[in-house]
Amino acid sequence: MKTAILGAGKMGVWFAKFCKEKGDTIVIADRNAEKLAKLKKELNVETADFPNAVKGADRVLICTSISSFEVIVKKIAPAIRKGQVIMDICSIKEAPVNIMHKHLKNGLVLGTHPAFGPGSSGLKHKAFILTPTNTEEQKFAEEFKKWLEQEEARVFIMSPKHHDELMSIVLGFPHFLGAVVCDTLLEQADYSETKNVAGTTYRMLFTLAEAAALENPELFATLQLSLPEIGSIEKLFMEKAQEWLKLIKQKDQAALTKKMEQLKEKLMKTSKDYTHSYDVMYKMLESTES
Repeated sequence: MKTAILGAGKMGVWFAKFCKEKGDTIVIADRNAEKLAKLKKELNVETADFPNAVKGADRVLICTSISSFEVIVKKIAPAIRKGQVIMDICSIKEAPVNIMHKHLKNGLVLGTHPAFGPGSSGLKHKAFILTPTNTEEQKFAEEFKKWLEQEEARVFIMSPKHHDELMSIVLGFPHFLGAVVCDTLLEQADYSETKNVAGTTYRMLFTLAEAAALENPELFATLQLSLPEIGSIEKLFMEKAQEWLKLIKQKDQAALTKKMEQLKEKLMKTSKDYTHSYDVMYKMLESTES
């Protein structure tokens, strides 16, 4: 199996290493010639321009940013063979899948989203989302799912639209929340000192804040501007924040207590794994405390 990796960013390099470990012959393409020369030596892989990388490959994995995605797809389009498998790993799915369908008429397209970062070691317990849009893609997705599950990945198959709706909550909202929290915390003169005396709850908060602040700015902007439900979710958050703030300003202890009790009740009803997740999360965080 020869796999072409288009894009030599962190995730592109991760997949190049992973696929090579699984026995694939790897060819990497990237716009940065200097980076390619370095990777060719470090990873002992082939390198090529985009069209030539695709020509000799059994499957193609597009690991470029959303902003350059269509440009790269147009470059490889003339080189795609009938039935050749082309997948992408973008964090949003409707737009990239539509672009691939528009330009890659000969290929078998499958949108994918590996929901983990380049620091991961293998696929064990990692979420991997596949977004087929027709019968042919569905059949391939089922086959690919079996292979991923052999690697102990958790695989989910859904439409690109539903994926993006879920990612509005799973990715877009936490990124937004973390960025706003970080912006707020950094306005506090004693932010560094607060970390020294932090307990579990605050550690959770500044971990989210710092993770959001260190996120790729282009990815952050893309998610905020592209995910379909993100505006309504963030609007609801602002409305809920005002509700809570109003009770605090009124010093209404009874109302605050009742609201907390209602939250706990709703949470217990909607999440069968709530208690287990809660325990695991807190044990993990407490193990980091000094």
